[in-house]
Amino acid sequence: MESGSIIITGSAGLVGSEAVRYFAAQGYAVVGIDNDLRAVFFGPEASTAWAASRLTEELPGYAHREVDIRDRSALEDIFRERQGEIVAVIHTAAQPSHDWAAKDPGVDFAVNASGTLNLLECVRRLAPAAAFLFTSTNKVYGDRPNRMSSKEEETRHEVYASNGELHPGIDESMPVDRCLHSLFGVSKLSADLLVQEYGRYFGMNTVCFRGGCLTGGDHSGSELHGFLSYLMKCLIGGKEYRIFGYQGKQVRDNLHSYDLVTAFGCYLAAPRSGGVYNIGGGRHSNCSLLEAVAAGERRIGKRLKTQYVDQPRSGDHRWYITDLSSFRRDYPEWRATYGMDRIYDDICEGVLRRLGAGTA
Repeated sequence: MESGSIIITGSAGLVGSEAVRYFAAQGYAVVGIDNDLRAVFFGPEASTAWAASRLTEELPGYAHREVDIRDRSALEDIFRERQGEIVAVIHTAAQPSHDWAAKDPGVDFAVNASGTLNLLECVRRLAPAAAFLFTSTNKVYGDRPNRMSSKEEETRHEVYASNGELHPGIDESMPVDRCLHSLFGVSKLSADLLVQEYGRYFGMNTVCFRGGCLTGGDHSGSELHGFLSYLMKCLIGGKEYRIFGYQGKQVRDNLHSYDLVTAFGCYLAAPRSGGVYNIGGGRHSNCSLLEAVAAGERRIGKRLKTQYVDQPRSGDHRWYITDLSSFRRDYPEWRATYGMDRIYDDICEGVLRRLGAGTA
């Protein structure tokens, strides 16, 4: 069993709660930081309060702190409580929506960029030996992936390599300049660069995981964030689902939260300074929106009510599949265990379970 404390922000969210369970099971003392801003951003249906309560009830050693990451003083108090014990900070807290960021750019930037800076300073000053793991996003690349030549097929857009084979996916060499990011993409890119710089400038063990669509059965999906979870909630609950642009043929790779957290574990076992990795489902686990609708309908046994909106969301990708080569080269022991069928099943089960408990 491992020892020491791990601080996890966004600890009641999809990735944060998965990380809490995973590292608590390994013997770490886990401190979670989460003040349910998701309910403020997306309304009561997206609240993660149910997850925070469940973690507190089921994990006796879990310490929950209802603190806002914009409050550096409150964060410093937590770090001082565990000073000398902290082995890692896993930063998953964020404002995660393009559309919401445009409504209040100041709050979006304060949470995503300034909140990350607060945590980096706490680590640098109070826990300099701790690893800092940041859940960044593929949106740091803005809409540049849309410049890749794609072919419209029956149920999806697809990208092929020059040799006619399926394109392996997008790697870390894709530029981040001279493209439309959305304000959310800008705030996350700012945080991403801060994490890299603290690693390189101060010699800290920091890493940015630039995730594609992160998903799983415990996702509190809403229309503005968490499309697979929200799609299943609409299907099961008989609500209308809006499809924005690309005829519903936009492609996303999907990584289950458990597989992302095992990647965190691989990094913690052999941390390095200033790491940057694209992480996602890759060619192993991806779908178009139309394909996700069909898969959900087969499982539930009824049709999804849909409304098509011809205009894509600003900065939205037509096609995004992750090239995982860099992470697999540095951490060859890591393997993704969830393909799309298992992901669909897990999300359906999670939505049905929460509907039964009155928390969906």
